[in-house]
Amino acid sequence: MASCTKPCCPEDEEKIPTIAEDIVVTKYKMAAEIVNRILKETVALCKAGTSVRETCINADKRIEEETGKAFKKDKNIQKGIAFPCCISVNNCICHFSPLNSEPDVVLQDGDVVKIDMGAHIDGFIAVVAHTIIVSDGKSKITGKKADALIAAHLCAEAALRLVKPGNETYVVTDTVQKVAESFECKPVEGMLSHQLNQNIIDGEKTIIQNPTEAQRKEHDKFDFELHEVYAIDVLISTGEGHGREKDAKVSIYKKTDETYMLKMKNSREFFTAVNKKFGPMPFNLRSLDSETKAKMGVVECVTHKLVVPFQVLYEKESEVVAQFKFTVLLMPNGPHRITGLPFEEELYSSEHSVKDADIQKLLKTSANPKSAKKKKKAAEKAVAAESEGAPPSLVEH
Repeated sequence: MASCTKPCCPEDEEKIPTIAEDIVVTKYKMAAEIVNRILKETVALCKAGTSVRETCINADKRIEEETGKAFKKDKNIQKGIAFPCCISVNNCICHFSPLNSEPDVVLQDGDVVKIDMGAHIDGFIAVVAHTIIVSDGKSKITGKKADALIAAHLCAEAALRLVKPGNETYVVTDTVQKVAESFECKPVEGMLSHQLNQNIIDGEKTIIQNPTEAQRKEHDKFDFELHEVYAIDVLISTGEGHGREKDAKVSIYKKTDETYMLKMKNSREFFTAVNKKFGPMPFNLRSLDSETKAKMGVVECVTHKLVVPFQVLYEKESEVVAQFKFTVLLMPNGPHRITGLPFEEELYSSEHSVKDADIQKLLKTSANPKSAKKKKKAAEKAVAAESEGAPPSLVEH
């Protein structure tokens, strides 16, 4: 059996594609343009009387349709859902996308609705989350709901301006904490924002929010570096910010790199299907051919850590949680946010505000890097030819 004579192969490590290459930037932006569009469509559907499950199913279908149009000629390029659509309402913190066999949630007037989704082109992932309140828009939203939304928005804006080379991750952690507390809110404890790499949604470098003392000791500090990509995820609660599991069944899982010889035929069939259909990306059990078989097959896979669950977490009943998540490219001309919808400030009013002078100053700085547009033209033309269509419109915020 041939083996590598060198103790390690640094040249292999260098092959990891980064946004130093124009084509990689273009693939990220194509995925981003798709999630932004489908997020906008999904927001428009979130009205009183709407089924959460049907809306999630629709968003997943739309991501499959739109990503399917990219790079049609290149059969080797994988593309599709990078994170199944979840719609978590009010005190539900995250990962709610109910199975067909589980109870649905129907949206009501006044609900705080968090929409979370992701797409990828060739393994380059763009994720996004946005919070809205179901209302007719005729009167301003005030009180705790407005506090949580404005706090989450400002936390995300502050984080965007801090995710850049020269800074380290705890600067973001501490700033998010200060902004949230100025609105009498708390970031949800222990939630992580991850670095993104090709086919890796939960990269090694992470930013923790509201860590406990124990988490702060254990959780490493990382430096931001040029040409990295991050999914910055901000979750702000009007309560204590402690997430707990309740009776909602997990529907979203992701394959790991663990190996194990599965004993049950059903589990083996399930795991083969997951490998083939989703690869390294998170998936919803609903998306397999038989949900009933998937629910049985997943059990042994979870027991032996072949797949990991994304738990559905809840805050206390009387509280609400707001979320904003965006994908950011650390470009030479500054952090470049490629996902997210504009925040409609005019809809919300809070009696609180950011008092910290340094954070006020930070929030006043521009977050628009000067676009290096000429450099991208060649890559976009190549992609346009591949996709048999016009280049994607690149979203600038």
